[in-house]
Parts: sequence; structure tokens; C-alpha cells
Amino acid sequence: MSVPLPARLAAISIYPVKACRATALRSTVLGAHGLAGDREWMVIRPDGRFLSQRSHPALARVIPTLESHHLRLDCDGQQTLTLETEAVLAAAPVEVGVWDDRLAACDAGDAAAAWLSQAIGSPARLVRVAARHGRRADPAYAGARDVPVAFADGFPLLVCSVASLAELNRRLPSPVPMARFRPNLVIDGLPAFAEDGLPLLRIGAVAVRLVKPCARCSVPGIDQQTGLASTDPFPALKAFRYDPAVRGVTFGVNAVADGPLGARLEVGMTVLPGG
Repeated sequence: MSVPLPARLAAISIYPVKACRATALRSTVLGAHGLAGDREWMVIRPDGRFLSQRSHPALARVIPTLESHHLRLDCDGQQTLTLETEAVLAAAPVEVGVWDDRLAACDAGDAAAAWLSQAIGSPARLVRVAARHGRRADPAYAGARDVPVAFADGFPLLVCSVASLAELNRRLPSPVPMARFRPNLVIDGLPAFAEDGLPLLRIGAVAVRLVKPCARCSVPGIDQQTGLASTDPFPALKAFRYDPAVRGVTFGVNAVADGPLGARLEVGMTVLPGG
């Protein structure tokens, strides 16, 4: 597919704690599981099953901040919680569940559990992905090469397009921000929904392989600042974005990054299509 230039990397976001508030970045590097620091922590039920905004929209109110050796959590009405990341990794691994996958994680302790339980109004614990967790992206889409993935739903990256959001918003009674779709990389300069047909994007030294349309759930209908229900884009998307191949309504594309660990991505970098 022909892509008019210049396309550029318009935004970068990570989600230090799965299902909690995003962290917008001007630059980042590739880590072992996608973007460094992305979804390496997760909120779980006491039985180890992951929690998300689908069932607990109040998670959007939890603001994680990664510091050099600490994770800081903030939420209106609560004192800041600060955790030493290396100390959590020293905990004995426990088994947790993300969809059908079981993997090893390290529990952050009772103080973190009490803080999160108060924040979301439901019993919860916090875990960090273990150094050897064994989870891989689905090879049916990611290819034969092992692609480690931490606590993301299924793939290390989600790529969305500025023009695609503009086309969706044209069909809505009131516009929704890109944050509702929780992307990692936002591309400006592609035609609306061109990302559906592109196998590869090159951003500096990084090749981003676009491997699977992202089927959407109820989360884009949740205000990412308040955790409250807001304009739901799902009905409008369903009218023109149903994909029988994934049996769902899609927006954005799941992706895998090929490149050296530590390769840098910066907002404003040129994005080139690749074959």
C-alpha cells in the first residue's frame, strides 16, 4: 500500500501497570517485552486472575509512575504508594493468569494489595512479571520467532493512527480521545485505516510488524481520567469495522517490534512503510 510521506510517530505511551492509567513519553527504548516498562505490573484477584477496566473501570484512576528503582502509585483520596522494584523481583514466584495463559509473577506484598483494594473497591493484589515467565505471543500471528510478552493482552505493541481516529470521530455524536484505545504508538500521516493493510513500519532502527487487527471490547467507552462511562464508540465502529477474520470490531493493529534491545523511539521520528 502506498503511504504518503512524511508519516511520523505522533505519540508514545506505556502502561506500567496493566489496565491502569497511561504514561505518555517523548522517547523510549525497546525492552525484552516491547517498550521498556510496558505492562510489567498487573492487578490480580486473590486467586491470581488478572483484573481489567472491563470489570473494574476504577483502575483508570490509578496513576503509575516508573522511577529509576521504584514504582509509584497515586489515586485521588489516597496517599502515594512507593514500591522498590528489585525487592519485588526477589519475592518467590506465584502463578497468575492472563486470558488462557498461565505465567510466573512476583507478588508486591500486603501493603500494595491493601492500597489497590481500596482504590478499586474490590479485593486485589499487585504483581510484577517474573524474570523467567515463559509467556510468548501467539505464533500464528507473531511468526516462528519467539516473541516474549509480559502482561499485555496478547502482543507487545498496539499501533493506532491519527486519521483513523478522526474518521471514527466523524461518525460519533461527540469525539473521543486516542487515550480510550490505549495504544503504544500513534502514527500521524497515514490515510484512515491504512494500518490495516500494512505489514511493516520502519521507525529508526526498529521494524514494527503489524500482525493482527485489534478486536475491541468495552474499555474505549470508559473515560480514562475518571473511570466513568462516557461516549461509547463501539456502536459506530460496529457499523463499519466488523472483521469476520477475528470475529470482532477492530480499531488499531497489534504489533511486534523487531530491533536491537535498547533501540530508541522518539516522538517526531519518520515512519516509513516496509515490505
